[in-house]
Amino acid sequence: MQPRNMSMSGVVDLAAVKAAGEAKTKAEQARAEAARHGGGGAVPPSSLVIDVDEAGFERDILQRSAEVPVVIDFWAEWCEPCKQLSPVLERLAREYNGRFVLAKIDVEANQMLMQQFGIQGIPAVFAVVAGQALPLFQGLAPEPQIRQTLDQLIQVGEERFGLTGLTVDQDAADAPAAEQPQTPAGPYDALLEAAVQALDAGDLGGAVQAYRNVLADDPGNIEAKLGLAQAELLARVRDMDAQKVRKDAADKPDDVQAQIAAADLDLVGGHVEDAFGRLVDTVRRTAGEDRDAARLRLLELFEVIGPDDPRVSAARTALARVLF
Repeated sequence: MQPRNMSMSGVVDLAAVKAAGEAKTKAEQARAEAARHGGGGAVPPSSLVIDVDEAGFERDILQRSAEVPVVIDFWAEWCEPCKQLSPVLERLAREYNGRFVLAKIDVEANQMLMQQFGIQGIPAVFAVVAGQALPLFQGLAPEPQIRQTLDQLIQVGEERFGLTGLTVDQDAADAPAAEQPQTPAGPYDALLEAAVQALDAGDLGGAVQAYRNVLADDPGNIEAKLGLAQAELLARVRDMDAQKVRKDAADKPDDVQAQIAAADLDLVGGHVEDAFGRLVDTVRRTAGEDRDAARLRLLELFEVIGPDDPRVSAARTALARVLF
């Protein structure tokens, strides 16, 4: 099987201006946070090559692509060319030392993702940069061509999105996992409790600020992320005229803001699947800034429900299908 054209021409056309700005802002915030903590954003070398499934696609690929280009290797155990290509990609991921992350997807276990990317044969290699999917090549390719493609991909990530890659802590390679430093939860207990008290008192603004204070120091704090998403949702719907919002959504199916507002009401009312389905359909029918607005609100609502809920997993799969 011959590789497809590996040129990166046309990449710029795939990146909406808004997506580029958001990705660049996220990257700058991540770098500033790491610098403030003396380089605390470093990752171990093992983080450069990861196995990804359908449930983790949103977190491990789409969200990660806001920080660093993610190269996807679609493979299967029975595929002999895959056994030749995959080791080369893994070696290059470590050699490039954080300038891109390699995500390996077993198509036998994740056939939905294979269909969503329109893959006709494996090995197949894609990239995702700031949420934008780019086909790189299919089949075996000479290492010099692979390197050239990776260099072009990294250049696009840097110039268009401000993605300068990850800082790799080489010393973490030999340390047992149990001995890796863990961020203590204790320092945030008071802030989290303050946020809960503010929510109970109806002080949604105070709750939002308290959760943001936690996330400023600990961006991965699950309790704070969930609480912030819930507080922001409640703040958005508090002053809504529910009857008017639902009438607008019914009368104006192409009005993205009307559909977003109705989705918020759906979720608050416990109609989780209706909220997700409304926004997935809006993403499918729109483009540009309208599509980004619907997609971002859907991601926010995922945070409200939590990543382990099967309704979130199903909606993530549906979202990936309409995006790619």
